[in-house]
Formats: sequence, C-alpha cells, structure tokens
Amino acid sequence: MTSAQPQAQPVTLTLPSDRELRIERVFNAPRDRVFAAYTEPALIPQWWGAETVVEEMDVRTGGSWRFVAHYPNGYDAAFRGTYRQVTPPERIVQTFEIEGMGSTHVETITFEDLGERTRLTVTSLFDTTEQRDNIVTSGAERGATETYARLEALLASLPGS
Repeated sequence: MTSAQPQAQPVTLTLPSDRELRIERVFNAPRDRVFAAYTEPALIPQWWGAETVVEEMDVRTGGSWRFVAHYPNGYDAAFRGTYRQVTPPERIVQTFEIEGMGSTHVETITFEDLGERTRLTVTSLFDTTEQRDNIVTSGAERGATETYARLEALLASLPGS
C-alpha cells in the first residue's frame, strides 16, 4: 500500500525554565496558511476541539478573544485573552485564561518559515511553577498532540494545499 499522506510530525514539549512550558511542532503547510488558521475566526472551531464557538476574536495588538468549548459530556469551558502583539505572519503574544481557574499566563506563538513547512512554537509563561506543573500534569502533551493533528488535517484541506 502506498500513501501520499505526509507523516504526522511529533509534538515536542519542554520546560525551558521553572515557569515556562514550550510546545513545538512542524506542520506540512506554508507559514501564511498556519498563521491564518490561528487568526481567522471561521477556522478556529475546525481544529480547537470539542464544539468550539468563537465569541470574540479581534486579532490586533490590544484586541481580545474569547472561545467557548462545549464538550460531549455537557461540560463547557470558556477561554479568553488579550493580544499583546500581533506581527503577521511571524508572531503572536497573547494572554490566555481558562475562566474560573484563577490564573492567566502569557503565550508567545512563533511561526517559523521552513519553505513549504512551518515550525510552530508556543511558549507559555506562568506566574508560578505550580501553575505550569498543573497544566503539564493535566495532559498538556496529549491535548497538544490531538489539537495539532486536527490542525494538520485542516491545513491539508484548505484551498491551495
């Protein structure tokens, strides 16, 4: 059996400091396409998971965002933040909060141009080591792997792929 499908790329999770979590993955799509998947409200529900609704998404420095994920078990989770820096198609710096959890961290998302591929790096800076470790032990690597598999499938389905 032959397959024209590219191999799934692994997700790499590292802890660069006592308050940071870094997740990296290479996507088989050009940087502009990966950046668009992160910044176009119509594309977010197709890869974020659960049944995500984009309630607000003003992608500009100083703008804000809010998504609500509706899970099959009836649980809803709301996420929100503010865009601190948006530099298309290279970088986004944003705050990230899971509403009701009492903590916010800062995410720096970089989109490295590798020609027809893109290295996505998300570095999260938490206020404390405990906050970071809670995210890591709650399944961050598994969640990123599943989320980025959906993103890869979306990228492959977009026009021009």
